[in-house]
Amino acid sequence: MDQLLVYGGASLKGRLNVSGAKNAALPILTAALLTQDVLRLHNVPHLRDVTTMLQLLGFMGLQTTVHDDHSLQLDASKINRYEAPYELVKTMRASILVLGPLLARFHSARVSLPGGCAIGSRPVDLHLKALQQMGAEIEVKAGYIEAKAPSGLHGERIIFDTVTVTGTENLLMAACLAKGTTILENAAREPEVVDLAQCLIKMGARIYGAGSDTIRVEGVTELNAASHSIVADRIEAGTFLVAAALTRGHIILDKISPSILDAVIIKLREAGAHIVLTDNSIELSMTTRPKAVNIVTTPYPGFPTDMQAQFMVLNTIAEGASTVTETVFENRFMHVQELIRMGASIQVRGNTAIVIGQSKLTGAQVMATDLRASASLVIAGLAAEGQTLIDRIYHIDRGYERIEEKLGHFGARIERRS
Repeated sequence: MDQLLVYGGASLKGRLNVSGAKNAALPILTAALLTQDVLRLHNVPHLRDVTTMLQLLGFMGLQTTVHDDHSLQLDASKINRYEAPYELVKTMRASILVLGPLLARFHSARVSLPGGCAIGSRPVDLHLKALQQMGAEIEVKAGYIEAKAPSGLHGERIIFDTVTVTGTENLLMAACLAKGTTILENAAREPEVVDLAQCLIKMGARIYGAGSDTIRVEGVTELNAASHSIVADRIEAGTFLVAAALTRGHIILDKISPSILDAVIIKLREAGAHIVLTDNSIELSMTTRPKAVNIVTTPYPGFPTDMQAQFMVLNTIAEGASTVTETVFENRFMHVQELIRMGASIQVRGNTAIVIGQSKLTGAQVMATDLRASASLVIAGLAAEGQTLIDRIYHIDRGYERIEEKLGHFGARIERRS
């Protein structure tokens, strides 16, 4: 199992393009199931989760042609299996996203209940309830969702009990080929949902209101060939910006619209960072010790739960005390004990962590527990004195493309060890 050895003390400096977003790429890959024509995708990140999704789609009969590191051609004209087996699903919750497209186009699906990071409950019951409203017959047997819609799906008014990103994406895709009009209320507003909608519209879907909490989809009989470029990864960008702030660095990130990071940028400025924005770049410089900032995670456009761990690291060496409140996932403070090993002062009370800023962190051997916790430990190591050895880094490869190389481009010293 690989480890990362992080050397502290470097001040990050440089300029880099932001990768395509994992959380946009995964649903868009499954959108290829909705058409028998070719879907061409660009700016696809090279990540373990993307590879797993392509293996799953390949098992179903989808043919993939790789044009270069970040461009793919997907052909689902020869799909002959409507199943997502446990062995291909157990490491990635996003595999549930094949359910909606399979039901919509083939009227049948057998999908294993998903796995993934152990950061809390992410039930799929909202997906199943909504698909049943649209005419699907669903049973859960021996860990599998068995679904069929002999007469196809029909349009329906869907009101999600809570905001769900994958639920919105699953139903959005299913609704594209349903008969009639589907209304999704209390829908997720994330940029990745918008990116999926834009790709589907290019394929011929009729979607209105993506990016708001109400999305209307007018079903069509078929979707067609299209070409689409994946939106920039706002979480990768946010992670690098926090790393630069922690190390009192100066970086410029290109190929990203700053508007998708508004909540993060506001908090970085509050912490003392100087930030300059253009239409497609973000420049950050930091010369002083950060100021403590309070964080409350909420669905987009609020502060993203996927940036909570990184900002907790920022607060560990900030001037003053802060609170970090997690409202999205109930088990997302597993990085706290690892940061305490590095000298952080953190107390957890329910879903709130109280952080007292220290003058420094000290390198230690730590263990990654989930994807974003992994990233937080890497950037903590950059800001710490000495060396930090991070175990179980397979999590980080699921969501960050060559993180040691990209941070190395900014001057960080990180070694990958087997």
